[in-house]
Amino acid sequence: MKIRTRFAPSPTGLLHIGGARTALFNFLFARHHGGTFLLRIEDTDHERSTQQAVEVILEGLEWMGLNADEPPVFQSTRAERHAQEALRLLESGHAYRCYASQEELREMRERAMAEGRPPRYDGRWRDRDPSDAPPGVKPAIRLRAPRDGETIVQDLVQGDVRVANSELDDMIILRSDGSPTYLHAVVVDDHDMDITHVIRGDDHLTNTFRQVQIYQALGYEMPRFAHIPLIHGADGAKLSKRHGAVSVLEFAREGFLPEALCNYLLRLGWGHGDSEILSRDEAIALFDLGGVGRAASRMDYAKLTHLNGVYIRGADDARLTDEVMTRLREDTSNVCDDITRGRVLMLMPGLKERAKSLVDLSANAAFLARRGAQGLDAKAAALLNDEARAMLGQLAPKLAETDYSVAQLDAALREFAESTGRKLGAVAQPLRAALTGTTTSPGIDATLAALGRDEVGARLEAVSA
Repeated sequence: MKIRTRFAPSPTGLLHIGGARTALFNFLFARHHGGTFLLRIEDTDHERSTQQAVEVILEGLEWMGLNADEPPVFQSTRAERHAQEALRLLESGHAYRCYASQEELREMRERAMAEGRPPRYDGRWRDRDPSDAPPGVKPAIRLRAPRDGETIVQDLVQGDVRVANSELDDMIILRSDGSPTYLHAVVVDDHDMDITHVIRGDDHLTNTFRQVQIYQALGYEMPRFAHIPLIHGADGAKLSKRHGAVSVLEFAREGFLPEALCNYLLRLGWGHGDSEILSRDEAIALFDLGGVGRAASRMDYAKLTHLNGVYIRGADDARLTDEVMTRLREDTSNVCDDITRGRVLMLMPGLKERAKSLVDLSANAAFLARRGAQGLDAKAAALLNDEARAMLGQLAPKLAETDYSVAQLDAALREFAESTGRKLGAVAQPLRAALTGTTTSPGIDATLAALGRDEVGARLEAVSA
């Protein structure tokens, strides 16, 4: 059997982190078994589905490197097929026409709630003669669900899960306007797409009981189900904005690398021994559903941030430089030319050592995109007192005469410090403040070399004048 999985989001909003993990698990499971990963856009909610949301989903999946193996299927284009299968159930006696009005359905709900029962359709048209149908009323089509026994979901994560059929009512599969319901459309789509494994959040488990009944009525081969626990906030509550970023593109904007986020999501509810850092290839080689736990996971933003720093330190310098340049261009006061890019690339080995996000990295590199005098933060301004400025005035001509290699600059700074009776740090820190506007940067010799003789001269002149 060739494994085929799918990620099936509804384009009614952002691609949230829970959906992203579901997509990742489907992708890795398919890749691990040499199978196929598919994407289906479940856009049958015409009022809430938007093209913008579709584009956000596609952009988020592409950013995460979770590209489907075939073009996406749009559920809204398959309504005729869904209706065809609903009519087939009608013809076989597994479904029936229901003429209950909205007022009757509302009365059923109110009565059930008043009696402390869950609101369910009472089956009043299940065995009624269609000749009793009120004139001019378009019927819905309902599944003739079994009333005795139980429905069992043999879940690859949750184990066998059961529900008494008496707890399930005859669901609508085709509305009176001819449009299919979600539960019916999903079953037909998964069958037609040859989906072998349905991996999704455990909030869908109640839907699955109903879908199993549709599978059985249609005579379809059942896929294997795997319902993975949800992601909660650190406080155990449903993940929301108050916990921090919740959508994939928010994490991208906040400077997380996609491989760091994927690694974190992989370990959020799945484990393999003590392995924490796993490349995509390693994840594909190791991932299987046996490692998925049953308990809800808790989002730990501090752990994700730490992991992101690990990935940044291991990332290619040219790639990080491109990321930084993109962010620096967002501030029109920055000069983002080839000179700046060269400076950022030269200092990237030092810049990335302290960064936990691309936002940090770009902020730390911003001094390389400015020309001349630097704006000083509070600590830098405190360092540049009159004595320090006078010292930098003496240092400037020494640096101007130095060959601008890291080794020669280091030697020149040490010689200047020794000749003036100062410790190296007493020279380097005011110099760093003047050159960067802050008290932190990569090594001062490398910083000097990256800025170059002319720019260093201009910045020192600005503070020592």
